[in-house]
Amino acid sequence: MYLPPQFAAKDPAIALELMRAHPFASLVSTDDAGLPFVTPLPLHVVEEEGGQITLLGHLAKPNPHAGFLRTRPQALVAFLGPQAYMTPRVYPDLVRVPTWTYLAVHATVQARIIESFDDKDRLLKHLIHDHDPDYAEQWRGLGEQYQHKMMAGIVAFELRVTDLQCKLKLNQHRPESHAAMHCAYAAGNPDEQALARWMSRLGMVGSPN
Repeated sequence: MYLPPQFAAKDPAIALELMRAHPFASLVSTDDAGLPFVTPLPLHVVEEEGGQITLLGHLAKPNPHAGFLRTRPQALVAFLGPQAYMTPRVYPDLVRVPTWTYLAVHATVQARIIESFDDKDRLLKHLIHDHDPDYAEQWRGLGEQYQHKMMAGIVAFELRVTDLQCKLKLNQHRPESHAAMHCAYAAGNPDEQALARWMSRLGMVGSPN
């Protein structure tokens, strides 16, 4: 993605934090016609020893994306964190235009299809733990035959991250806007409030709320 240096996250831990806080990502591959093919889906983030990052997920078996991952395993995963409109009224002068602020992570990945029942089961348990841990007991109680039937209907995969970009587009290069921008966002909707907290965290204004 386009990543001017003033918007590039300096701390690699920020990308991990954003991916875990906003796990519903877009998996992007190339289809057989050479066009982008996008599947929105939740992913589980694993940080392995040595800092290697792996993303775990699954697709419905009829989704052609699974075939694209098999034949062309390199893909892109895009995570979008909080985002909001930014009014030019935050500037002290009037010769300004509107823009949009956002936090985003793009990961280049190498895909590997997960075939065995046990490995699929471990993957699903990670996702259940992330989003609905109280469901884990119900899943275990559904019976092996039903579980195997459900597993047969999905294609599970791991995505090994080979490159990571993290963009924090918060108008860092326009300090004259920060106070008014933070004030407006702090009083706004949940995404705007989250952006205000990130501004504080990055030292653009006072300490975090």
